Amino acid sequence: MELTKERQDAEIALGGLETLAEPRRAEPWMRPIEHLAAALLVVMIVTVLANVLFRYALHKPLIWGDEVASLSFIWMAMLGAALALDRHEHIRLTVVLPLMPPRLARIAEVGGQVLVAILLARLLPVAVEYAYEESFVRSPALGLPLTWRASALPVGIGLMLLLTVISILRTGEWRIILGTLILAGALTALLIGVKPSLLSIGNWNLPLFLGLFAALLLVCGVPIAFCFALGTLAYLTFASRAPVFVMIGRIDEGMSSLVLLSVPVFVLLGCILDATGMGKAIVNFLASLLGHVKAGMSYVLLGSLFLVSGISGSKVSDMATVAPALFPEMRRRGHSPPEMTAMLATGAAMADTVPPSIVLIVLGSVAGVSIAGLFTSGFAIAMVLLLALAVLARWNARHEDMSGVRRASLGFVGKAALVAAPALVLPFLIRALVGGGVATATEVSTIAVVYAWIAGATLYGGVPRSRILPMLVETAAMSGAILLILGAASAMAWALTQSGFARDLMNFVKDLPGGWISFMLASIVIFLVLGCILEGLPAIVLLAPIMFPIAKSLGINDIHYAMVVVTAMNIGLMAPPIGIGFYIACKIADAPADQVMRSIWPYIGALFVGLLLIAAVPWFSTALL
Repeated sequence: MELTKERQDAEIALGGLETLAEPRRAEPWMRPIEHLAAALLVVMIVTVLANVLFRYALHKPLIWGDEVASLSFIWMAMLGAALALDRHEHIRLTVVLPLMPPRLARIAEVGGQVLVAILLARLLPVAVEYAYEESFVRSPALGLPLTWRASALPVGIGLMLLLTVISILRTGEWRIILGTLILAGALTALLIGVKPSLLSIGNWNLPLFLGLFAALLLVCGVPIAFCFALGTLAYLTFASRAPVFVMIGRIDEGMSSLVLLSVPVFVLLGCILDATGMGKAIVNFLASLLGHVKAGMSYVLLGSLFLVSGISGSKVSDMATVAPALFPEMRRRGHSPPEMTAMLATGAAMADTVPPSIVLIVLGSVAGVSIAGLFTSGFAIAMVLLLALAVLARWNARHEDMSGVRRASLGFVGKAALVAAPALVLPFLIRALVGGGVATATEVSTIAVVYAWIAGATLYGGVPRSRILPMLVETAAMSGAILLILGAASAMAWALTQSGFARDLMNFVKDLPGGWISFMLASIVIFLVLGCILEGLPAIVLLAPIMFPIAKSLGINDIHYAMVVVTAMNIGLMAPPIGIGFYIACKIADAPADQVMRSIWPYIGALFVGLLLIAAVPWFSTALL
């Protein structure tokens, strides 16, 4: 896949064992898998579009449409997860490994791969058994055995196991490989021997297996999805009587919600945005409108992130679109690279509540919250944060050099507005269709893709033919990485719930002094920390099923609570020295992280003030509902 330098840097920052090197190309024998995953993505989109056409235009819904879309979706997700592993695009914590001595980092890296191989080898026969058990159930519309669908799990796990073993063998680190296998075998035998004692200590096993063990794997650079899965497997094997078979069922359920079909489609929408230049049209229009005022380019940067986010749904895509277009002029006006990068990072955090935010879609799916309500509220919340950042930007720009800056002519502004209009319409179209209940998030995502494709082809030069297949493959791989995290986190969340942890936590919270205020402050701290460490989606899937019922029992509105935790999580994502998003912004802006770290804290402070306002005043979240 050919990537721009900005996207390559972002992918390196997001994850992969090639943290300090260039990402390698895919295995040649994986090319047919790439084509198959791309074809399944197209089938899924076409099926959803046909559903929309037959339901709303012809008033004859396709009763088999959802089944075909679901079948294509799970296969695309599992093949995409394998592609992401092959391309080293699974999300992982990349901060700690470079700080280790080189030999220790190598041991952690290779040892982590061996543990992933052990995990996949353990899950593969269970997944085969799961697929066989599904053969006794048939789909209601097509009458197909559900094995057709469930077989995606063993196929995807088998491909990932093969790729992992090949990668391990290529390292040539036989002593590390053998040592890890011996150590893992010895620990397994020991834990099996003391299992009765572990069972007797009850929920104290949770911090041991789902906390300490998973955190150690995370520090070693193991992808987040596999950290969750290894922690859950260890807990089920050594500290519970539940069969591992249940884990496969939870992974399947966590990846298979029909609402999640919109995730790969919105990822594809972001790719189309990049390829057609629709985002740049928005940036150019705002620059012509506000570029002549003091702090004008800062306003353009923040406003562009706000509007572009409403099209792409991806922070990486947002930042990679906006930064190259604005940074040269901002630098000429006296803005330092660290300050610009700080504004880029916090602006992306602010914009993550603007629909079509993938985080909001996932949150609505796992917590049972109205996605239409989340989309509607997200605009208002983003406006509060935008205002907080704009006030600080204006103060910092009080000495900005405006010499030689001229106001754009009315004709130039009008021309820029005309060019940007089709792109500007898209985020409001998405919000209106979902918020008005006209169509579901999945249906709207496919409509948005068709709209962007047609508008891009007719007004912005279209997508080059050579980019279509790489774009589809990129979408499948990125979506597979996201959905595997959701599946693994769902399995871990199930383990937490079944252990009684959720019930104990609810009882503890209800006894806290201060009621809902104490719970809200505790939630802010929890999601700030988890946002730093885990990135948004895993934190949401892991804790939303536990925290939202507690919030509801305390009388907190679901939408209000959702806006608070998503905002806290996004601030944590951009907070140094751990936040993954912070390093993505530094890579895209090509700015030294240590210098940006000193400049970003005032902007993090502005976002935190906005967060406290949002938490204290529910009206911001519910006024537009």
